[in-house]
Amino acid sequence: MAGGFGPTGAVGNTRAAQYEGHATFYVVFACLVAATGGSLFGYDLGISGGVTTMDDFLQKFFPTVYRRKEYHSHDQDYCKYNSQTLTAFTSSLYMAGLVFTFAASYTTRVYGRRLSILIGGVSFLIGATLNAAAINLEMLILGRIMLGVGIGFGNQAVPLYLSEMAPAKLRGGLNMMFQLSTTLGIFVANMINYGTQKIHPWGWRLSLGLAAVPATCMIIGGIFLPDTPNSLIERGCFDEGRAVLQKIRGTTNVQPEYDDLVEASEIANSIKHPFRNILQKRNRPQLVMAIFIPAFQQLTGINTILFYAPVLFQSLGFGGNASLYSAVLTGAVLCLATLVSIATVDRWGRKFLFLEGGAQMFVCQIIISVVLALKFGGDKDLSKGWAVFVVVLICTFVAAFGWSWGPLGWLVPSEIFPLETRSAGQSITVSVNLFFTFVIAQSFLALLCALKFGIFILFAGFVAIMSIFIFLFLPETKNVPIEEMVLEWRRHWLWKNVVPITEFELNQMKEDDEQKFGTSNQSPSANGSQQ
Repeated sequence: MAGGFGPTGAVGNTRAAQYEGHATFYVVFACLVAATGGSLFGYDLGISGGVTTMDDFLQKFFPTVYRRKEYHSHDQDYCKYNSQTLTAFTSSLYMAGLVFTFAASYTTRVYGRRLSILIGGVSFLIGATLNAAAINLEMLILGRIMLGVGIGFGNQAVPLYLSEMAPAKLRGGLNMMFQLSTTLGIFVANMINYGTQKIHPWGWRLSLGLAAVPATCMIIGGIFLPDTPNSLIERGCFDEGRAVLQKIRGTTNVQPEYDDLVEASEIANSIKHPFRNILQKRNRPQLVMAIFIPAFQQLTGINTILFYAPVLFQSLGFGGNASLYSAVLTGAVLCLATLVSIATVDRWGRKFLFLEGGAQMFVCQIIISVVLALKFGGDKDLSKGWAVFVVVLICTFVAAFGWSWGPLGWLVPSEIFPLETRSAGQSITVSVNLFFTFVIAQSFLALLCALKFGIFILFAGFVAIMSIFIFLFLPETKNVPIEEMVLEWRRHWLWKNVVPITEFELNQMKEDDEQKFGTSNQSPSANGSQQ
């Protein structure tokens, strides 16, 4: 059967059944090293919330917040950390990442995934150095911007790298190494904050400066790791691409997969304006997912926990040590939940984990809002028993996120685009993610002050909407080769009307029939290969 690509750049007639190879030590090692890029994002998520509760840090850069924290009254329980300047410290990173992810898209496509990983690591290292040495707010914010550049490049390149290196049957688990690295970064950051908050007056400098460690790991990965065969072939390095493909698949018989990659690269190189191409109707399903999935990931309310877990727990009446301890606990739960997702995503599928996690998060948020409405605020302090119950609910919520929207929010967008729009699609995913991360970071403390317990009801409503969205509009993508994903859209009840079979592929089907019935008048396939 003739293999070939239609104008959409996806495989018209599948060769997937002929793919050979297995999970080699080399591909697992490469994915593990590359995935350390996720620890940059995770470390910052964990470190920012903890540092913004440290008295030495607040006294130096945000004295108004420090005074409000020390002398707050009961009617300020939800509002004592409400400061737009303080939230700008956190959210400036995400705006910088949003802007630079588009530069990362060009770099990733033209110069390869590996170079973007390297640039991300160097930028993050510079940002960590500036933050650790900051003597004024301007220097602090500049450091955050450089961290944002690192996040923009890293989050753009690493998920693509993992999805392209992994064999189809293990793509979910290996891609989730990015999320596992992110959660480990959060956990380690919380542990570091727990120790450095006892070091006066420079403990916060140590917390911020240790971001250099994951940055260095990312730089080492950018220097020594190979680029993906997809990227190498797209850039014309055919022999090197074949060699890497043979090495990561553990076999010399990679011709069917190699042919798919060559044909995908031919289509990709014919597209001069990928961002313009991605707006065409045939790419509508992927574009919808690239916008809504990362937006919904942030609207789960997870950042109410991860950004400001120490802030939240102090607002609920915990002491300084107890709040950081609680943040460490949620970080550990997130790591364990991600391991559950890695073990099950290629067996149970993406949709099951999305829907189960959504249901669990919805229930937890509703119960938390009821408890806080009845037992906390005004002249009421949360008793120890009820506080422990809230922590248990939060951990249950974090676990649900950790095996559903957390890792899948990065996995699914990185695996659904054809090669010619993959870098552009990932940039849209990252920019949307960082935009909503910025919005949540900038508005959460003000929302907490205004809505109080109602903030959890707000996010529960978003969780209900996103679960319905996944149920109706996302096809199952487990075990589908990345260059053949378009076939799943054509089987979907809605998207098959948007991504119809093309005239090119109809001609390919006619060629297959001619071959089947022995007709001599055969036309060559797009690449002259036989499946």
